[in-house]
Amino acid sequence: MRFRFKQPVPLSLLRPPQASAFRTVSQHSSFGIAFDIDGVILRGETPIGNSRIALRRLYDDSGALKIPFLFLTNGGGIPESRRALELSHLLGVKILPSQVLQGHSPFKTLLKRYENEFIVATGKGEPAVVMSEYSFKKVLSLEEYASHFNNIDPVSQYKRWTTLKEPKHSKVSENIFHNGYLPKVKAAFVVSDPVDWGRDIQVLCDILTSGGIPGENNGQQPPLYFAADDLQYQAAFPSERLGLGAFRIALQSVFNRIHDKPLEYVSFGKPNPFVFRNAETIFGHLLQTSAAGNVRTENADSWSPSFRTLYMIGDNPLVDVKGAQQAGCPWFSILTRTGVFRQRENHTQYPADLVVDTVEEAVEFILNREDAS
Repeated sequence: MRFRFKQPVPLSLLRPPQASAFRTVSQHSSFGIAFDIDGVILRGETPIGNSRIALRRLYDDSGALKIPFLFLTNGGGIPESRRALELSHLLGVKILPSQVLQGHSPFKTLLKRYENEFIVATGKGEPAVVMSEYSFKKVLSLEEYASHFNNIDPVSQYKRWTTLKEPKHSKVSENIFHNGYLPKVKAAFVVSDPVDWGRDIQVLCDILTSGGIPGENNGQQPPLYFAADDLQYQAAFPSERLGLGAFRIALQSVFNRIHDKPLEYVSFGKPNPFVFRNAETIFGHLLQTSAAGNVRTENADSWSPSFRTLYMIGDNPLVDVKGAQQAGCPWFSILTRTGVFRQRENHTQYPADLVVDTVEEAVEFILNREDAS
């Protein structure tokens, strides 16, 4: 195994672990681990870097969680509960929904503002289902929303995947579009990587330049939210694929050419420090795990445990390492060579605290350092 530290390593990060190394998740845990998924744990649906073996070391012989960890990913498109089931199946360990933080998970924080407002959501998977599970009451996918407008997508007849079946309108859609009423879109959410860039750019520009009702002019641009902003990510294909950040650049470029004011938007996801602060709160919830293995998911702001170290294991210096650095203490960044990053030496602009070949080596380093093997 080859461990390569960033030079120099802060002495505060190398002080010896506390003597009370834990064997079950408890309020005495001094560290936790956040894993990126694509390029670290999985490539496509295939485990990489001996990730199954690495994760099993975080559980005791009975299968109970021994060391608090979670997945911190910019991916998404499906509810956290379903993603947890998929990960459990692929990795051979029990993953709870509360251990899965996706790019769009912070959208929950906007519920008070938009719970009863009409919003649209786009991206691969089931963006409207994701938002509905967060308890947004009036949400449609951009695909279903566009189906209410004749000729809004001028090349739709050439898209075979959209003409194989007639679109069916949901009950939510029927309640919103009743008697020819055109509702005003109060906000648009890009939940995950869009499938049909051309249609989505066209329809989003229609919504955003019109003030919320395509074909009209009703004032200011509605708020626009992106679940993440990473330009590239490691999928099953050997080289990196364009991510949500690439779509944002495309939309922004078009919007700024056809509108007299620049596009306004908010991006969540790594490297946004908010995401790392939110993860710290979830780690606190994990420390309140009961003996039966039930993790509290409600807000617990009144109790905030102190972690000596939270490890971020990722493959993208511009996303994982930059985010951990911006978040600061108690984050310690570890970079693997199984995804976007593959260089022998550390990244120049955003050097990680440690560079390893695989996630298995990263976990080995952490357990040895914390005397928790």
